[in-house]
Amino acid sequence: MHIKKLQSLAKQDDLDIWFEDECHFQQHGSRCTMWIPPEETDPVVLHAPTRKKLGVYGAVCANDGRLIVQKAEKFCAQSFLDFLRKLVRRGRKHRKMLLVLDNARWHHAILLRPWLQKQKRLSLDFLPPYSPELNHIERVWKLTRRLRTHNQYFQEMEELTSAVFSQFKIWRQPNETLKRLCAII
Repeated sequence: MHIKKLQSLAKQDDLDIWFEDECHFQQHGSRCTMWIPPEETDPVVLHAPTRKKLGVYGAVCANDGRLIVQKAEKFCAQSFLDFLRKLVRRGRKHRKMLLVLDNARWHHAILLRPWLQKQKRLSLDFLPPYSPELNHIERVWKLTRRLRTHNQYFQEMEELTSAVFSQFKIWRQPNETLKRLCAII
């Protein structure tokens, strides 16, 4: 039902559909595949001895593939409100914005209500519970990890931040990669 609704809304000329979510990128990266010589019986894989992570708010526009991201120390109502303000400022002028998002508690915070009521262009559309496959930005997070963090060792957090945000910088402008990845129709 939700997909059919979004497909009909996507046909409107004055509406941009955005998918929003939060993501953590781990300093220790991730390991996908590796080749080990047959004589190696106990391989050692370098791994950062830490649980440090980079928190990011992000939204991708399904209409043109633009990505807007913001670093977050923690995910809460105030940092989400700061991100929403950035999103509205960077959205295309004279176009309505539909923001598709999950049901994280800070998305429903009382702190947001006064600001949201004043917004003429922005409306929120909450996904059904436990349905991350319907949130297209999950695909962006997966591709970012594949391109920038898989099979990587980040000795310092700055290296991780630089790697991830260098990819985000490429996707800041409208682009075909994210437009195809996040297509609704």
